[in-house]
Amino acid sequence: MLARRIYRDPWESLREFRGEVDRILSGNTAGYTDTASDWVPPIDIREGEDAYEVSAEVPGVDPKDMDVSLEDGVLTVKGERKAQSHDEGLGYTRTERIYGSFYRRFTLPDTADADNISAKTEHGVLKLRVPKKEKALPKKISVQG
Repeated sequence: MLARRIYRDPWESLREFRGEVDRILSGNTAGYTDTASDWVPPIDIREGEDAYEVSAEVPGVDPKDMDVSLEDGVLTVKGERKAQSHDEGLGYTRTERIYGSFYRRFTLPDTADADNISAKTEHGVLKLRVPKKEKALPKKISVQG
């Protein structure tokens, strides 16, 4: 019987550390509480003219196994990629895919319209659209003398 090997990217820890250092040096620490997960899906955040777009690579994760929530201005994305059962008779000698849960949190800016966030999956990518609130018009305040 052959032992199963689990592949871990040796550079992943360094990339995570660099991301944390970049985040701290940029001053973006409010509400950020990424915690340990079995795996971390890569996430892109893009600011558009009228919305923020969040894309997370989650191949193999069933939408029923994902949870997206918002509380106190913090967007939480979590889920689980369930392990496929392996027929021991096939003699696997290498397994590189990572299974298990993931958990990511991001603080939304004050301009985010939390009541109208939408989420969908497309080809293994979770796509979130966070519309921006209409900007408040400047108000002229008269000074009494």
